[in-house]
Amino acid sequence: MKQSRSLLPTAALLSLLAVGGSGAAQAQSDYPDRPIKFIVPYSAGGLPDTVARVIAQRLGDRLGQHVVVDNRPGANGVVAAVAMKAAPADGYTLLVTDGSMFSINPHIYKSLSYDYKRDFIPVSLAARAPLFLTVHASVPANTLQEFIDLAKAKPGTLNYGSSGIGSSHHLTMEALKSAVGINVLHIPYKGTGQSVPALIGGQVQSLFSALPSLSGFVKTGQVKLLATSIGQRSPLAPSIPSIAETVPGFDFGVIIGVLAPTGTPSAVVERISSEIAKVAKMPEVIQTLTASGVDPVGGSSAEYDRAILNENAKLAKAIAAAGIKAE
Repeated sequence: MKQSRSLLPTAALLSLLAVGGSGAAQAQSDYPDRPIKFIVPYSAGGLPDTVARVIAQRLGDRLGQHVVVDNRPGANGVVAAVAMKAAPADGYTLLVTDGSMFSINPHIYKSLSYDYKRDFIPVSLAARAPLFLTVHASVPANTLQEFIDLAKAKPGTLNYGSSGIGSSHHLTMEALKSAVGINVLHIPYKGTGQSVPALIGGQVQSLFSALPSLSGFVKTGQVKLLATSIGQRSPLAPSIPSIAETVPGFDFGVIIGVLAPTGTPSAVVERISSEIAKVAKMPEVIQTLTASGVDPVGGSSAEYDRAILNENAKLAKAIAAAGIKAE
């Protein structure tokens, strides 16, 4: 009788654990049973915001729940990161961002309130956005090699605009300068809304930018596209060579992906990743994103992790070449 009484608490505990485990499994299998939020660390209209909104609509259709986009701009992504860290790790709050939060910020800020490996789980490499090396029509260069030769013949006389110190546009040019040994002066602006008009107006002679902000001026002959920053030619402009064709291994495309808070159940991460991969292959999604200057990918969690780490290593070298010091 004594032995029987001693076993009762253990049996009750096992029963409760079984019920609890069953409840957790049921909660995951029912995912999602309410709307999902995409936090974007930038204002509406940028590439991450565009990708988030296009994917959100189709992903919501597939999951049977609304996927809403919540723009949280501020402090180069810190505001969004804080919001993510405060959210439950249940798959209902996700981050859609470019790589700068994890590949640039750690190298230019001495202290950050977030850490990629500690606070986030990569879910999906959603898309890549190539940047195009562009020159004003007055620049006597029609190819990348001619641009390099011109810069070497007149060191320090050519200049380029960017979206600001530490931006992808700035660091891509610094990486190119370092790779081919040229001296082109940097003139930073506050976003492409300023840098592209400066190129059109002839205040700067060259820059890197996404295709949509340039295509109209290419058609009118005001600027010339010389090369794209990604490792192969882009479907967006297949006639334009990649820099990698002249500089082997050069690959500085902007990556845009989806992340979840650390602790999010693996089954939920896999579900979202799988669904985004399917969304990225939809013809209407491909058409919409391509028109926005983006190549849809729909890569896995592991692929996105490799892309972030690879970008981090490359941009660390570009930041060092640019002489940017952590503040």
